[in-house]
Amino acid sequence: MAHCKLHSMLLVLLTTLATGCSTLPNGQRWGENAAFPSWDKLKSSAWKAARDPHTWAPLAGALVLSVGDLDEDLSDWALREQPLFGSESSADDASDIMADGLAVAAIVSALATPGGPGGTEWSSTKLKGMLVEISAALAAGGVTSVLKDNTGRTRPDDSDDRSMPSAHASAASSFAVLTSRNLDAIDMSPVPRKVLKYSAGTVAAATAWARVESKDHYPTDVLAGAALGYFITAVFHDSMMGVDTPVRIGVDLDGNNGGMLTFHMPF
Repeated sequence: MAHCKLHSMLLVLLTTLATGCSTLPNGQRWGENAAFPSWDKLKSSAWKAARDPHTWAPLAGALVLSVGDLDEDLSDWALREQPLFGSESSADDASDIMADGLAVAAIVSALATPGGPGGTEWSSTKLKGMLVEISAALAAGGVTSVLKDNTGRTRPDDSDDRSMPSAHASAASSFAVLTSRNLDAIDMSPVPRKVLKYSAGTVAAATAWARVESKDHYPTDVLAGAALGYFITAVFHDSMMGVDTPVRIGVDLDGNNGGMLTFHMPF
């Protein structure tokens, strides 16, 4: 029921946002100039993302909590008091719902970006932009998974040793930054844009905290996940979406493999 209500609200948001301008301020369509980044563009995007508070602030918080027993003490307090979600099971369910909602928000906001008139051109530019955003989210998830496999930190509930960093926090942060970037591309007044961006950030933070109250992660796990999700996603998105050389997408019909459609991008 909660999923249905959330998705319905986001579909209403899509309808509202889609009534804006059909092109970006520079006259181009969202995703039109998506391309594999140059090394210089990749470096500048990485430097920009590293300096952003969404990256360094969670890492600074994790560093502070790693002193002494602060991390475990905060985790014990959250489990004892359950200040936001009331129980471990409720927190676990809420983290899934909110992460899914942010994923839908990223997709909805991408579809609502200026894509020009409908038809083939609209589909082509949207496909380019969506492939960039999907790649960014997958990269964040992939790096998070590799780190989880190699850090070997046991979860608070002792279920396994993949506690650091939190995949839920990483994914929520990734979807939130994609939503934020998409909202920046939509022609709308500043106030609703800020409200929507802050809402996405708040939901991402709540998703991360829910993993602490659900006894799946320590606070440092979710802080590291949030920083990682933002950094990787921002670097991929910002280095690939606005460059001059457009992505060429080729579509092949492979009759020898059951008519499989394959997409080629110059990555």
